[in-house]
Amino acid sequence: MQKILLSQKEIHIILHRLACQLIENHSDFKDTVLIGLQPRGVFFAKKLIDILVKDYKVKSLKYGQLDITFYRDDFRRRDEPIQANETKIDFIIENKNVVLIDDVLFSGRSIRAALTALQAFGRPKKIELLVFIDRRFSRSLPIQPTYKGRQVDAINSEKVKVIWDENNKKDTVYLVNTKEK
Repeated sequence: MQKILLSQKEIHIILHRLACQLIENHSDFKDTVLIGLQPRGVFFAKKLIDILVKDYKVKSLKYGQLDITFYRDDFRRRDEPIQANETKIDFIIENKNVVLIDDVLFSGRSIRAALTALQAFGRPKKIELLVFIDRRFSRSLPIQPTYKGRQVDAINSEKVKVIWDENNKKDTVYLVNTKEK
């Protein structure tokens, strides 16, 4: 059983709001880099970057993709091996403002893994977290977003499912009840 949390129009509005918040805090992005977490945060990051470049004319935006597969604390606890994705960061993050981008903040474990993985690329001046959906009552770690698209309070048997148009016909966010009846 699932219900629509956000329609394509609402998602569009949230994306523009988040883009404006980034511009407000980083203006020309000279000392800021954006890093999407593989795989789902990359879809979200690309949409945001597209808006920043096309609609708000931000120039010289540095963007990378970070795979956290081998930094996850559940890496060896699964029955099937986890498939790694590509990390593509072709710039130095030393002394830069880094904005980590992911679609859903749930327990905080993925973000913890991302913070560890980032150390291989230098020491940033500051790290911010931008998430599309913040499931605030589900944290296992004390991690909070700097920017959030929507806050969702869901019970443990519910899952937030973000569908980007790269995978389907339109952007949609669902709340899915995973409890079997």
